[in-house]
Amino acid sequence: MKKSKTRIFVNQTISANLIIYIKNKQHHFLKNVLRVKINDKINIFDGMTGEWETSIASINRDNIVLRVIKNIQILKKSPNMWLVFAPIKQHRMNLSIQKATELGVSKIIPCITEFTDNKNINIKNLQDNAIEAAEQSARLDLPQIENPIDLPSLLSNWPEDRILIFCDEKLNNTKKILDSLLPLKIKQSKFAVLIGPEGGFSDLERKTITEHKNIFPVSLGERILRSDTAIAVALFCIQDLFSL
Repeated sequence: MKKSKTRIFVNQTISANLIIYIKNKQHHFLKNVLRVKINDKINIFDGMTGEWETSIASINRDNIVLRVIKNIQILKKSPNMWLVFAPIKQHRMNLSIQKATELGVSKIIPCITEFTDNKNINIKNLQDNAIEAAEQSARLDLPQIENPIDLPSLLSNWPEDRILIFCDEKLNNTKKILDSLLPLKIKQSKFAVLIGPEGGFSDLERKTITEHKNIFPVSLGERILRSDTAIAVALFCIQDLFSL
């Protein structure tokens, strides 16, 4: 039996024997990049029902027709971990979304801060990056990407049962992040990571954050990390510690 040439996300609920039409970028990718042929196997997922095997029924100028054969993997939801980050330059933000998706974040919240230099957020672009990362990483669901929210509104509406791990570059703490987080391991199951903009948080913002009752400050080390690097480091450490 031929193995699947790739896996792609489809924005509709999948079921057995369903006929699916692949268009636009995905059509171009399958037809002109992978050069698929009739009867080739393509795996698809919808973020709701798991992963399915399909067979190419026809290849046309404007679409490729897939026939769903069978479910090959039931849906496994990603851990209940959120990412809150201040939007940064577009190419680095795209990278951040991709890495957060690969590391299993369930919700992504862009947060507007005093030093945020990119306040025009294209949510569709972020969603496209999340889809691409999910396709590549064999993830079965997609992170929920929220509309941007300002920091005071975020904190005032923060859920009481979720710890917000504040990656504080000014924290005078020699502890490694894993050692700092260890006390939470047996106490909490709902987490979020807060990463600031390239310029960091203002003194007033930092004071407001640290005075919130659900905040847990940590240090990412002696060096000042770029936001996209900080996101990857923090999420990996949390995932590793809690086996998420």
